[in-house]
Amino acid sequence: MPFFIINNDISKLNVDAIVNAANTQLAMGGGVCGAIFNAAGASQLQAACDKLSPINTGDAVITPGFNLPAKYIIHTAGPIYNKWNEEECERLLRASYTNSLKLAVENNCKSIAFPLISSGIYGYPKDKALIVATNAIKDFLKEHDIEVSLVLYEK
Repeated sequence: MPFFIINNDISKLNVDAIVNAANTQLAMGGGVCGAIFNAAGASQLQAACDKLSPINTGDAVITPGFNLPAKYIIHTAGPIYNKWNEEECERLLRASYTNSLKLAVENNCKSIAFPLISSGIYGYPKDKALIVATNAIKDFLKEHDIEVSLVLYEK
């Protein structure tokens, strides 16, 4: 299936699932997380997340999309970047993508959109995060049939 890198607002995409770059408590945050919560309906999304939290870094859980065009929101907690432990950060970031993709396939999703996980307030360098994301997605697509978009909000 196709893999696209696009510039857009992830909360406006008409796909089966969007991925929220969440914190381990699944609490509404800033950046892409805040935008998704606001667009979905913050109180109802928070209530759904409260039933699933906490999660571990690299894990993923799924909620309804509520007021979004997307049917589902997959929440994954990426790592907080630490240049002294880059190998572990890369492993956890890759797990965030892979576990999100697995959950989408398990829920019969035909399309999914990701933000660049951990590249905002979690400090993962965007160039390195992009390499991990594209490698994890391409590896998954070798054995699975799902359309994937990596959505960059800024150029």
